[in-house]
Amino acid sequence: MSDQPGNLPPEETPDTTPAIGSARRFHHSRWLRWRQHLAFWVGALLVGLAALAFAWLADQSYAQFKRMLGVASWLPLLVTPAGFALLAWVTQRWFVEAKGSGIPQVIAALESPSRRFRERVLALPVAIVRMLFTLGALLVGGSVGREGPTVHVGAAVIYAFGRRLGLHGRRTLAGLILAGGAAGIAAAFNTPLAGIVFAIEELSRAFEQRFSGLVLTAVLIGGAVTLGLMGHYSYFGEIGGHLPGGWGWSEVPACALLGGVLGGFYVKLVLPTQHGWIGRMCALRERFPVRFAAICGLILALLGVASGNHVFGTGYEETRALLDGHPVTNESFLLWKFLANVVSYLAGIPGGLFSPSLSIGAAFAPLLSLLPDANPQTGALLGMGAYLAGVTRSPLTASVIVLELSHSPDLAIPMLAVTLMAAAISGWIAPVSLYHALARQILDKVAPEKS
Repeated sequence: MSDQPGNLPPEETPDTTPAIGSARRFHHSRWLRWRQHLAFWVGALLVGLAALAFAWLADQSYAQFKRMLGVASWLPLLVTPAGFALLAWVTQRWFVEAKGSGIPQVIAALESPSRRFRERVLALPVAIVRMLFTLGALLVGGSVGREGPTVHVGAAVIYAFGRRLGLHGRRTLAGLILAGGAAGIAAAFNTPLAGIVFAIEELSRAFEQRFSGLVLTAVLIGGAVTLGLMGHYSYFGEIGGHLPGGWGWSEVPACALLGGVLGGFYVKLVLPTQHGWIGRMCALRERFPVRFAAICGLILALLGVASGNHVFGTGYEETRALLDGHPVTNESFLLWKFLANVVSYLAGIPGGLFSPSLSIGAAFAPLLSLLPDANPQTGALLGMGAYLAGVTRSPLTASVIVLELSHSPDLAIPMLAVTLMAAAISGWIAPVSLYHALARQILDKVAPEKS
C-alpha cells in the first residue's frame, strides 16, 4: 500500500468536514451581524428622511387650513365636522389599525409574541395611511400632533427594512422596533437625547431587552438626519429659560399640581372604559363612530369660535408666542385647548398628542403670573414638561424633550422635579399609564395567535 496521503485507508483519511462547517458558520454569523448593522443604520437613515418629509407635509396641511380661516372664520363649522366624519368612516371601514396615535400600537407590537400581529400592526401601508390621515386631520383643523404617528412610521420603516434583509430573531426585531420608534421621536423634534430616553423609558419597558449600542446608534442617526438637512435649530428657538431664586421656585409645585391634575383628567377622559358616563360615551362611539366623530368635529369648531380660532392644529404658533413673552391668547386658552385635545382624540381619528400637550402646558404661564417673582418663559417651559409628564407618565422623556426643544439646560433640576411630581400626581387620578393601557386594550381585542 502506498504511503501517499491520497491512498490512506478510509479510517485514516483527514476529516475536513467539521472545519468546513465551522468556516461556513463563521461566515454566516459575520454576514448576519453585517445585516443587523445595515438594518439599524440604513433603516434609521430612512426613518429620519421619512420624519422630515412628514414634518414638512404636516406644516403644509395646517397652512392650508389657516388659509381657509383667512377666507371665512366660520368655515370650520362646516369643514371640521365633515372632515372628522370622513376620516372616521374611512378608518373604521378599511384601516382600523390606523386609529389613534401610533405609540400604543408600537408598544403592543413589542409585547405581542405573534409574528402575524406584528406584521399587521407594523405593515408599511398601515403606517403610510396613518401618516396621510394625520395630515388630513391637520387639514381640517384637528388638534393633533405628528409625533405619535412618526413613532409608528419609524418603527414600521425600520421593521420592514430588517425583514427585507432576512432578519427573523425576535430580540433583533424588537431592537429594530425600539430603534425605529425612538429615531422617529429624535427626528420629529430634532432631539436625539429625547429619542434615547423615550426608547428607554416608554418603549423598552414593553420588552425585556438590553438597550444595545446598535439601538443607540440608530437613534442618533435618525436625529443626525434632521440636523444634517435642517441645520442646528431648536423647535421653539433659543429660549434659555432659568429659574429665579427665592419665590421663583414656587413655580415648580404650582406647575406640577396643574400638570398632574390636568394630565390625569385627560387620561381618564380619553381612555376607553365600560363604566360610568365615560363608558356610555365609549359605547356610543363604538356604535356610531362616524356620527360621533362629526359631533366631536363640531364641538372642536365651536371651541375654535370661542377661542378666536386658536385651538386648531398642534398649537405651535400659540406656544411660541407664549415662550417669546408676547402671547396671542388669554388665560382661557388653557381650557379651550385642553377640551380641543380631548374631543380630537375621542373622535377616533389618527393623530398624536405630544405637540398639543406642550401647547397646553405652555398655557400655564398666564396663571403663574399671579405668583411672586414669576418668570413667564420659565413658567411656560415648566408647564410644558409638567403636563406632558402628567399625560404620558414618562417624566424623563418629558424633561429631556422640553430642555432640548428650548435649549434651556439651566432648568434641568427644576424640570426633573416638576415632571416627577406631575407624574406622581397624575398617577393618583389615573393609576394606569395611557400608552400602555391603550396597548393592553389593543392586545385584548386580538385573539390568541401563534407566532
